[in-house]
Amino acid sequence: MNQNLAFADYAVFIIYFIVVSAYGYSVYRKRKQDEHDAKAYFLAEGNLTWWAIGASLIASNISAEQFIGMSGEGFFLGIAVAAYEWLAAVALIIVAVWFIPVYLKNKIYTMPQFLKTRYNESTALIMAVFWLFLYVFVNLTSILYLGAVAINGLAGGQYLHVIMIGLAVFALFISLGGMKVVAYTDVIQVAVLIIGGLVTSYIALTTVGQYFGVGQNAIEGFKVLMREAPEHFKMIIPKPTANSSQLEIDKYLTFPGLMSYLAGIWIINLNYWGCNQYITQRALGADLQTARTGILFAGMLKLLMPLIVMLPGIAAYVLYQNGHLPQLVGGKDGAYSAVLTFLPTGLKGLSVAALTAAIVASLAGKVNSISTIYTLDVHKKYIQKEAGEKQQVNIGRIAVFAAMLLAVLFTWNDLLGIGGVGGFTYIQKYTGFISPGVFAMFFLGMFWKRTTGTAAIVGVILGFALSVLFNEYAPMLFGNETLLYTAYPNGKGAFEIPFHICMGLSFFFTMLAMIGISFAGPKVNPKAFEIDSEMFKVKPQTTVLIVITLLVIVALYVKFW
Repeated sequence: MNQNLAFADYAVFIIYFIVVSAYGYSVYRKRKQDEHDAKAYFLAEGNLTWWAIGASLIASNISAEQFIGMSGEGFFLGIAVAAYEWLAAVALIIVAVWFIPVYLKNKIYTMPQFLKTRYNESTALIMAVFWLFLYVFVNLTSILYLGAVAINGLAGGQYLHVIMIGLAVFALFISLGGMKVVAYTDVIQVAVLIIGGLVTSYIALTTVGQYFGVGQNAIEGFKVLMREAPEHFKMIIPKPTANSSQLEIDKYLTFPGLMSYLAGIWIINLNYWGCNQYITQRALGADLQTARTGILFAGMLKLLMPLIVMLPGIAAYVLYQNGHLPQLVGGKDGAYSAVLTFLPTGLKGLSVAALTAAIVASLAGKVNSISTIYTLDVHKKYIQKEAGEKQQVNIGRIAVFAAMLLAVLFTWNDLLGIGGVGGFTYIQKYTGFISPGVFAMFFLGMFWKRTTGTAAIVGVILGFALSVLFNEYAPMLFGNETLLYTAYPNGKGAFEIPFHICMGLSFFFTMLAMIGISFAGPKVNPKAFEIDSEMFKVKPQTTVLIVITLLVIVALYVKFW
């Protein structure tokens, strides 16, 4: 197998690049008269359609983190990792019905603005700084690293830094046009990544069928996967026993069975989709019904994602175990790139375009959110209070350049050690250090009028501190008997709590602390949002979308439980 791309592959990729760039420029030209309007730049002038919102949400979410990282976890864990995607669809329903009405009624532009409006400026500033660091040093760096490694492997393995810079420049080109350009180019990006992803999954399954003598039939190939790797088709990872292997322990530490469903995975999803800058920027680009429909559309698309980003990893596992794949470059995160080598000329270029679309769309969405938070919640408030519309747009563009430059610098030689952890786990684990406190602060702030600003500040700091404590100092807190054993590279024994459970513990104690502190305050905080039942009523067509999504999820869990 030759991993290098042929001329036809480069041609397909160049066509994709030209189409996306030309369309993005045309969208930019149409709104050029509003070029210096800050609301137009950051929030797309408030007129996004439902399909643009849904596609943009998926395009910004599905990136190298999923294509490379989740395929890697599919290789390692199997279908259990699909829970992140399928339960995300449930989280999106919750966000569409209950969270978005609160944001829209109070005209929230950014997450720090929510915190200032509901609590105080100190809380908003603390979280603005938290988010900026998280988005740059966890999200941008991991996406850039994983994407560059994957494409570099296909291009011959000698162009890592060139590809890294190319991805960064492409994302900058799109993001400098503002939110509307990002959102509408995302429609093309998500179409490319879904088509290319489905093609890759189809080829992976037919390749498995070919090697195992059942013909080039995708359905038969899927049956081979279930036969050859039955442990990879169980949604629940069993808890290890004293006789378990290190591999079984490592799997449980990554996804701790039923405890994942009682703790971390809900916090991850509800915090990501409900308390995240990417969501509010797109949802504020429409009225309530359009925003809801767009978010539910994204939820339905999430049901497809395991087929696109997880299934190739399981196929790679079966091929690898039976000697049909070479040594994976980059460990489990090399699974997706290894599968792409089976694609014929031309289709390989389409799949690289799909991967690039996912990477670039996500990078563009995240740097746009970074520039929005920095410009509106830090620079305008604390550095240049008199900045006009034109200055704000220019500051936002400078922030985009600065964020991307930092990401490139820290990704250049993998200074953060992303490759050693596994891309998907790296993002989930380190995002999880702030997720419990942030979600507790947002949840109580929205739906409990008694929550105070003091409780919010304590909550976000305590949530972070407890996450570090549970992750790093478990034996000191609980003793060795209640925890799992895992061997570290230095050969010494250590005890470790799965990070999902750490998040659940942190969230529980943070909620208790915030509730206790708030009881010392007034029964109704003067800054509490007005909530009424009319805000949460849904139209019949919305109910139909919700019911269809839930029925599909139930059917999937019944099949693979």
